[in-house]
Amino acid sequence: MSTFGTLFRVTTYGESHCASVGAIIDGCPPGLPLEAKDVQVQLSRRRPGQSNLTTPRDEKDLVQLQSGIEHGITLGTPIGLLVRNEDQRPKDYSETDLYPRPSHADWTYLEKYGVKASSGGGRSSARETIGRVAAGAIAEKYLKVAYGVEIVAFVSSVGKIHIPSAAVSPSNEDDDTTAEALSPEFRQLLSTVTRAQVDAHPTRCPHPQTAERMTQRIIRAKDALDSIGGTVTCVIRRVPSGLGEPVFNKLEATLAHAMLSIPATKAFEIGSGFRGTEVPGSRHNDPFERRADGSLGTKTNWSGGIQGGISNGEDIYFRVGFKPPATISQAQQTAQYDGTLGTLEARGRHDPCVVPRAVPIVESMAAIVILDQLLIQNARRTAAALLPPITTLPPTMVKPPESD
Repeated sequence: MSTFGTLFRVTTYGESHCASVGAIIDGCPPGLPLEAKDVQVQLSRRRPGQSNLTTPRDEKDLVQLQSGIEHGITLGTPIGLLVRNEDQRPKDYSETDLYPRPSHADWTYLEKYGVKASSGGGRSSARETIGRVAAGAIAEKYLKVAYGVEIVAFVSSVGKIHIPSAAVSPSNEDDDTTAEALSPEFRQLLSTVTRAQVDAHPTRCPHPQTAERMTQRIIRAKDALDSIGGTVTCVIRRVPSGLGEPVFNKLEATLAHAMLSIPATKAFEIGSGFRGTEVPGSRHNDPFERRADGSLGTKTNWSGGIQGGISNGEDIYFRVGFKPPATISQAQQTAQYDGTLGTLEARGRHDPCVVPRAVPIVESMAAIVILDQLLIQNARRTAAALLPPITTLPPTMVKPPESD
């Protein structure tokens, strides 16, 4: 399906080489100040041709707001937006008339629909994410204005080059005394990193020494007519507690759904993730403590801001893995659609590594998820508030009324 969300619903349309791509956003709250420039900032971070580390396709990705807004204010009605495709080169894909590209979606789209777009990957192209990013920018503005939510994603690895994040493990595999899932330095980065720091380097890695090594790795892949994968880490700050719909729509499950729907994704982990599996429970559990404002919080947040599928008020952080881009210009021995063996040398303009441009896509999908879950939870709370106070249950079963 091309629609995501329950109350904040985003439907994207368009193929890589059609006239335009875009989205319909249904359920945006009315009264939100919104202009094209609010959306354009994220689209410009996603656009191709930003540096020698990305595809040279020259698209300005200028957004046009079509409906749902008057005099800079959202009406609560569906918001339509589009971005025109201006630099398509379908002839660059003539080889794919004969060959399904290895690890691309040419073959599976043809198997599913019995027909496919003639060039550029069609709906499987990253051009589809323009609608997501535009919708996410709108969701993010509401979250910022109404709740002060901050969402920052950054490149945390390219190939085997990682931002230092793991605590030093003991040499003895039976020694658990110093085991921690994440280093204090990396946890500090999660708490403080800003988009300005992320955008200061073309790799969108906020760790300068690692960023330079990543640059050389991407250039090496590009010069070899090859590609390389990587990971994007995202942190969401000041998320209200209580979001998520157990048991099948837990907040981390919905985030995973959103992230793994992004083209080229292959992995998702939240909180301490796979590293947390190596730590004993006595060191991995999140003890509770009272914050300065009187609310309850956790000391370590290994859970990544979500427990039982519900946000607990701590920062939510997760990591998304992206595979190497499938379309490369190296000669590859593969089979044509009819099974005849041959050599494919793909042309066209492609990213040697997608993660620098994936950063705003991850942020946007995170914003869509959080706003949708907030609207659902607010509807539940509004309905419950119309009922008489609960007086027949023990105090341990009922949340105390919030003080003014």
